[in-house]
Amino acid sequence: MDIQTIGIVGAGQMGNGIAHVMSLAGYDVMLNDISEDALNSAMEIMRGNMSRQVGRGKITEADMNAALERIKTTTTLIDLGPSDLIIEAATERETVKQAIFEDLLPHLKPETILTSNTSSISITRLASRTDRPEKFMGFHFMNPVPVMQLVELIRGIATNAETFAACKAVVDRLEKTSASAEDFPAFIVNRILMPMINEAVYTLYEGVGNVESIDSSMKLGANHPMGPLELADFIGLDTCLAIMNVLHDGLADTKYRPCPLLTKYVEAGWLGRKTQRGFYDYRGEVPVPTR
Repeated sequence: MDIQTIGIVGAGQMGNGIAHVMSLAGYDVMLNDISEDALNSAMEIMRGNMSRQVGRGKITEADMNAALERIKTTTTLIDLGPSDLIIEAATERETVKQAIFEDLLPHLKPETILTSNTSSISITRLASRTDRPEKFMGFHFMNPVPVMQLVELIRGIATNAETFAACKAVVDRLEKTSASAEDFPAFIVNRILMPMINEAVYTLYEGVGNVESIDSSMKLGANHPMGPLELADFIGLDTCLAIMNVLHDGLADTKYRPCPLLTKYVEAGWLGRKTQRGFYDYRGEVPVPTR
């Protein structure tokens, strides 16, 4: 299938990042969100990020203007109906994702490919709630999308070869690298990354080290570009907790039990950078550890 038009559900950090790279690659994009404010914010973020790329000489101003022209926004899912490929990038809750796909189905072309940017939820289970499980797969971008090179491609049990090939061709056109992952909880990247973050939270919870010492140890001792607690704040602690719950429930292994301190932070609404407080407090000029 020759994919030319892409519908994206969700204008948050992942959705606007996906729209950014797709439009620069020449795709026509329809970006959907339930909030008009979120859509306006997404367009401003993309304009700002592309302007920085222009400043660094990575793209021209003409490239930026043409890419922004290719992006249309809507608060109505029906407007995504003509899309060749749809990428769901809503919040990491299975019930929300299922409801989106169910609402989309009556308006789609028979050949439209459905994908989810989920970082952990079963692709097979999501696909089973649609009328086209053979044209459904996982399309997991890394954050921040314009910068990160990897895209995980996850087949459900029914995903056919043509659907996989079409999605891989999109990744190739983006000049990113695809990794094929099997449909197991959290796939590859988060199956490895999230338990490390969870263990860092346990290390904090048990008093082995404070926030600063844990992050400094991993940056200077393991050459990580960000400490695990700093990275958790960047990802969002609610997302980290959701993925750990998927791992714990899906694999039934106690080693994936979410740290109680992680749960407490989420219950407090301290979700990281997006709420200005997490393992660091971002309300001042310089982030300050909260423990």
